[in-house]
Amino acid sequence: MEQLSIFWHRRDLRIDDNAGLYQALKNNQNVLPLFIFDTTILERLEDKKDLRVNFIYQQIKALKELYQKQDSDLLVLHGQPLEIFKGLCAKYKIKNIYANHDYEPKAIKRDQSVLDYLKTQNVSFSSFKDQVIFEYSEVTKDDGKPYTVFTPYSKKWKAKLAPFYYKSYPSTSYLEHLKQIQTSQKLMSLDEMGFEEVKHTFPKEHFDKSVIKTYHLTRDIPSNEAGTTRLSVHLRFGTISIRRAVRFALKGNQTWLSELIWRDFYMGNILANFPKVDGHAFKPAYERVEWINNPEHFNAWTQGKTGYPIVDAGMRELNQTGFMHNRVRMITASFLTKHLLIDWRWGEAYFAKKLLDFDLSANNGGWQWAASCGCDAAPYFRVFNPTLQQQKFDKSLAYIKKWVPEFEDAFSYPKPIVEHKFARQRAIDVYKKALSQS
Repeated sequence: MEQLSIFWHRRDLRIDDNAGLYQALKNNQNVLPLFIFDTTILERLEDKKDLRVNFIYQQIKALKELYQKQDSDLLVLHGQPLEIFKGLCAKYKIKNIYANHDYEPKAIKRDQSVLDYLKTQNVSFSSFKDQVIFEYSEVTKDDGKPYTVFTPYSKKWKAKLAPFYYKSYPSTSYLEHLKQIQTSQKLMSLDEMGFEEVKHTFPKEHFDKSVIKTYHLTRDIPSNEAGTTRLSVHLRFGTISIRRAVRFALKGNQTWLSELIWRDFYMGNILANFPKVDGHAFKPAYERVEWINNPEHFNAWTQGKTGYPIVDAGMRELNQTGFMHNRVRMITASFLTKHLLIDWRWGEAYFAKKLLDFDLSANNGGWQWAASCGCDAAPYFRVFNPTLQQQKFDKSLAYIKKWVPEFEDAFSYPKPIVEHKFARQRAIDVYKKALSQS
């Protein structure tokens, strides 16, 4: 039985500048790349036309082709990771497993179960930092405790940043250490996995220098499709590395760099150090907010029929494309949690179903920010006025006309489901009551 090493691709669907793959190839011969379509995750997806599954499938096909050009292959399996590894250990003499860190609580639990099993087989499991620039205790306050406020975290992050942290890993320099495979494995179809292929134009994996250069001027205008990089899905699934993104940001735009630091803040700092935020308010006092949770209002919000055009445009864009402009994400989240007094977890879960770039840490951080219950969140008395937001960021109504073409038709467009002034005061009163309780 031949001995081999395995590199387990997860949120790093690329060969170049891949920390864990670099370590696997540099330190071993006969490295077999692996990707698992995790049925634990797939079975939770209700939409069988899920765009994320389609995106991942496309990337896996491309990744397989890259490995096949090296006379190797990407082994793609479908099932529960622990059972997959039990099967692999029975089939091969495995020396070690390599992967990159995942900071989500369910992923940590998954990795621990795999690690516990591998120990019984005398197989080592090594994991590396790859998704973020800094993680856990790398950027801390002077007393060693993690930051919970972004601005001082950002200052320390920038002060600590050195070329070492964003230097590319030369993983492609060791491709001759891949396991040589004569016959390539046939890729299981989406249909065989219980999903449908969807014709969809995904954002390109491309750093547009002109977009990044003017990012600070264009990022808040939702109608300007070239105003943001649209790279979030590629960062989410690791088809590009965060180090490459930071290199571009340092040359191109400090505002875009700040957005990448927010990503580190939520993923490598908040979620990594405070995993309780998955399902719970960062600030416990906000668990006492008495949500109304009106199902009819929630359905109107999900369908883009609230009577507030900027909110409805955002929700319709999300439902139809899997994308929503970041400014509009803030407006729609504020509207759900403040105007409608619906639990932020309802909105978080809905975005988790729909967003192509869904990332637990960013989604959770954004929703808790909007609901004022997160670290460094908007104060509870800050309630976005959707009409003013519309006037400020969609003055020409180009965004609204695209997604809510009937908004000027009194017969076909609904009246507002709540009145702004009333809803704002109600939210402030409800939050104030919750926070006054000892």
